[in-house]
Order: sequence, then structure tokens, then C-alpha cells
Amino acid sequence: MRRGLAAAALAAAVAVAVGGCFDVQSPDLFLLTRTGQGGKLSLLVNDGGTIRCNGAKAKPVSDSTLIAARDLADNLATDAQNHLTIPPAAGSVYHFTIKLQQGTISFPDRAAATRKVLAQAELFAAQTAQKDCGQAG
Repeated sequence: MRRGLAAAALAAAVAVAVGGCFDVQSPDLFLLTRTGQGGKLSLLVNDGGTIRCNGAKAKPVSDSTLIAARDLADNLATDAQNHLTIPPAAGSVYHFTIKLQQGTISFPDRAAATRKVLAQAELFAAQTAQKDCGQAG
């Protein structure tokens, strides 16, 4: 009986120790920065389901927002690897910079008219600013 209690206590201690060792932070999906009229917006989206708006404390996002962020990161990966940079265009209101693990992309809002994934990024920024950051889109 003593051996059973000792084994149970050892198992519990190992479980606690191992649980603490594997407390690994989730990676950031991307940092999206939007500048232009209406002020600067900064969104740091973490794969663990949190967002930091304009450097504020991280807060949880909905599952649908996290899925949209993961989808956006996947869709931007090739452009990030190629370091896509589109110069500002006449009539642009906003300029976007998105830093991903694969690299950085930079584009004006006008570029979204010809590239669906850039429109996806702009929509994500506008919706997330409003829904998760409490700012006008």
C-alpha cells in the first residue's frame, strides 16, 4: 500500500513538473500596421488567440477572428517571402505594412483593387479595429 501511495505521489509530482516545462508561448501570426488618415492602427495577432491593439494589453479574440487571422497569414506567406512592396499610389488613404515570420509586405490601400489577398488584409484590419479594438474601422 505504501508503494502505491509513493508511486501516485511521484506520478503527480512528475505531471506538475512536466506541465510547467511545456508552458510554451504561441507564436505571433503577424503585426499589421496601418497609417494614414484617421491615425495609426497596430494589430499584433498571436496564434494562441489574442490580439494587442496599438500596444495595449493582449486580449482574447473570437474563434472566427483567429481563423480569419490564420487564413490571412497563410494567404500572405508567399508575398512575405518575396518581400512584396507596392509604392504609394495617388489617391491612397492608408498604407499597410504586415510583418510575418516569412517576411514583410508593404502596400497602399489602392493595391487591394487588383490583389484579393490585400483586400482581405484591409478588411481584417477594419473589422478587427472596430470589433476587437473599439476603434472606427
